Amino acid sequence: MLGRSGYRPLPLGDFDRVRQSSFGFLGSQKGCWFPEPGGVEPDADAPQTWPSCICHGFISFLGFMLLMITFPISGWFALKIVPTYERMIVFRLGRIRTPQGPGMVLLLPFIDSFQRVDLRTRAFNVPPCKLASKDGAVLSVGADVQFRIWDPVLSVMTVKDLNTAARMTAQNAMTQALLRRSLRDIQMEKLKISEQLLLEINDVTRAWGLEVDRVELAVEAVLQPPQDSVAGPGLDSPLQQLILHFLGGGMSAMAGGALPPGPDTVEMVNEAEPPIGAGPGSKQPVAEGLLTALQPSLSEALVSQVGACYQFNVILSSGTQSTYFLDLTTGQGRVGCGVPDGIPDVVVEMAEADLRALMCRELRPLGAYMSGRLKVKGDLAVAMKLEAVLRALK
Repeated sequence: MLGRSGYRPLPLGDFDRVRQSSFGFLGSQKGCWFPEPGGVEPDADAPQTWPSCICHGFISFLGFMLLMITFPISGWFALKIVPTYERMIVFRLGRIRTPQGPGMVLLLPFIDSFQRVDLRTRAFNVPPCKLASKDGAVLSVGADVQFRIWDPVLSVMTVKDLNTAARMTAQNAMTQALLRRSLRDIQMEKLKISEQLLLEINDVTRAWGLEVDRVELAVEAVLQPPQDSVAGPGLDSPLQQLILHFLGGGMSAMAGGALPPGPDTVEMVNEAEPPIGAGPGSKQPVAEGLLTALQPSLSEALVSQVGACYQFNVILSSGTQSTYFLDLTTGQGRVGCGVPDGIPDVVVEMAEADLRALMCRELRPLGAYMSGRLKVKGDLAVAMKLEAVLRALK
């Protein structure tokens, strides 16, 4: 999709309005006696001093004389043909000259080096990568980008690998744009997102002499649906109901012997008087309740499938940190409070609410890691094996 809305293409660079003779050696000494119009910025190529100008002119004169003495043999190597769709950037004794071409260009032997710049439109694709959207969905998204060079001097002087730099810029812009949107918005507003990416990429690449003409966003696949569609209103298995029991949600009412309120009832709570059974110590910590619910799911099959030891640093709502471990290396596995006996393979740090969301299948490990809610110290591939532990809760 051509996304040019709101963006006016840049004109061809000033090099087309500057005509410099390709023959002779005095053209390389511009800046000593008179300024060069439309040339390189002063910061990129500072003016030469008088001794440098004299040395530069003398060496250029020797190169020109050598070219004349050995002509026409040297003409086979010194004369270059530049087509209309290209420009030639010439460096004479290390100093850049005005872009040459199209037509015939004469290079002085031993002192001139050159680089050709193609002005035609080129294209590259951003390879599909896994991204987490705002609503927790995991997507495989790529993009197709078309660009052209509008200033060959900037393209040579500012960036070493133009294709790689443009590809990384497009990938970073795509990642930042999709993290702020939900899956539905991404699917419904692909054209709008492509136009936004076009503007954001051009803001960066304009300083490199490169202009992006077209960006097309491609959603390859939805690897994980949004969290809202995964977490239903009810829990199917008895084990997940046990987890919900430990997580609160009407727990104080159950402690007093009353039934939890229905979905259409309103419970009046007196803030001046705490509810019965809600004193300190009467409510079991969420993390410990999750461990109690996880213990029946451990088995030798799960140990053989995962084969790793995890340490969980859980940040409680009070701001303190509790440490728990899950050892799936021997036997049927163990889970408990504190640090494991040996060195853990992975140390996972998360908030108590995020741990609850993981155990209730409202959040996946990959989506939590990509959104920054799950911090991993160790092998990321081993940490993603927690998905097998969560599947065992079903």
